[in-house]
Amino acid sequence: MAMERANLLNMAKLSIKGLIESALSFGRTLDSDYPPLQQFFVVMEHCLKHGLKVKKSFLGYNKSLWGPLEMVEKLCPEAGEIAASVRDLPGLKTPLGRARAWLRLALMQKKLADYLRLLITRKDTLSEFYENSAVMLEEEGAVIVGLLVGLNVIDANLCVKGEDLDTQVGVIDFSMYLKNDIDDYRSEERNGQIAAILDQKNYVEELNRHSTVQGLQGRVESLEKSNSKLIEELAIAKNNIIKLQEENHQLRTENSVILMKAQQRLEIADGDLNCELDTYKQSRQGLDEMYNEARRQLKEECQLRQDVENELVVHVSMKQEMEMAMKLLEKDIHEKQDTLIGLRHQLDEVKAINVEMYQKMQSSDDNMRQKNDMIARLEEKTNQITATMKQLEQRLQDAERERASAEDGVRKFKQDFTNKADSLQKQIAQREKMQLETDLKIERDWRQTLQNELERERETIAQLTAEAQQINGLKKEFHRLQDENTQLKGICEEQEQALEELGCKLSEYGGQVWLKDKDATHCKLCEKEFSISRRKHHCRNCGEIFCNSCSDNELPLPASPKPVRVCDTCHALLLQHCSSNAT
Repeated sequence: MAMERANLLNMAKLSIKGLIESALSFGRTLDSDYPPLQQFFVVMEHCLKHGLKVKKSFLGYNKSLWGPLEMVEKLCPEAGEIAASVRDLPGLKTPLGRARAWLRLALMQKKLADYLRLLITRKDTLSEFYENSAVMLEEEGAVIVGLLVGLNVIDANLCVKGEDLDTQVGVIDFSMYLKNDIDDYRSEERNGQIAAILDQKNYVEELNRHSTVQGLQGRVESLEKSNSKLIEELAIAKNNIIKLQEENHQLRTENSVILMKAQQRLEIADGDLNCELDTYKQSRQGLDEMYNEARRQLKEECQLRQDVENELVVHVSMKQEMEMAMKLLEKDIHEKQDTLIGLRHQLDEVKAINVEMYQKMQSSDDNMRQKNDMIARLEEKTNQITATMKQLEQRLQDAERERASAEDGVRKFKQDFTNKADSLQKQIAQREKMQLETDLKIERDWRQTLQNELERERETIAQLTAEAQQINGLKKEFHRLQDENTQLKGICEEQEQALEELGCKLSEYGGQVWLKDKDATHCKLCEKEFSISRRKHHCRNCGEIFCNSCSDNELPLPASPKPVRVCDTCHALLLQHCSSNAT
């Protein structure tokens, strides 16, 4: 572990020094494709990964840099903006990608050294993520953080959003750090330039600190003169300023101590670097062969890259054509959706008309049913009256025959009486007279009874004639209602046919299966058979046929702004979908 720390420290020195030298020679503004900058991030990634503890998760065991770097947000509120930006990047899916994005954003803000300094001072926090002999917990971590201060002279312009940080392979390229004597001479000059730039930076920062403190004191004095009424608040402000001055003094002392340690460690690192350069010079021949091999591989990779770029151009052109086709397809889909919405409006209107016609037909069916019952009752009564009239006519004929026979009998009796009157007049004069009076009285009573029954029969016949006329009027009304019923049935069948055609069109455009009325004999949900009282109703969402009790719900659909009829199953699904979208 000690040897690994020493190697990582030396690589960090080489990468930071090479990055500063190359930035000074080619310009201070660097982009993400700059090779020394890429190697710097690879070296920093290896330094931060050294001694990292293995975390157990649901997917197995892994090492994550994002854990300790995310703790900087709690130590320094200014780092919260970087952490929020990293979390909001859409292309990052792994913790390693977020850690790489965090390093790039911190370098662009020129706060990488400050954030890592705050992190290594919290040994207790870092011990949760690193082993005891890790770089971040030893003196090598403080040296690396001190070296990172020199990167504040560099301006980096990095595009993090479009870069694939999740799948990059961090491999250190040692060929960039193989230099000759001329490079050593140039490096000494660049070291002098870097030292001068760092001295100028420290001087400017010191002037800024002095100027800010003096400005604050002047503002405090002016506020004391102008705001005499706010003495208590000024006293609190003075106490805060004194505390800030003490904290500033402590920070200055800590900064001076850190700079002294960094200078000492830089001197030690320079000695180590000289020893390493001697070692590199001795083994240069083998490295030259490696360099030639790497150069040959680089040429092959350049050729492969050129081929990949050509393929990328072809793919970009194909993508543009696909986007144009997708736009045309979206336009066609929007037009079809507008047509579908119009058809659905027409379907709703036809359904409303059909419902009104159905209600009228149902009311006419009820009236027709009542009139049929009345006609049946009247026909039954007419049959009874006809039978009664036949019986009365028969009885009347019998009565007339009996009356005629009685008159004949009376005539015959009178003739017999006149013939025998003379012979029997004396003997039975009194008895015959009494008998005749009795017979005449009986005959008068019988005639009176027959006349009364005849009058009653005539009144019944007149009443039955009136009822027969009323029955004839009801028959005419019944025939008229039958004609109207046939017309309404024809209109209903036409409306149902139009509704089925619109349902078929709706199923073609919307993807729904609009079931025909003739294909359904039972309700799909309760499986009850349809009849005159149990009508068929379509669900506007699934297109199936249900009874009124199983589809007595109304909800607005995407194709219909006003509420329409849906079945119980679609009603529950749509409510669940709306509640999930709302959450």
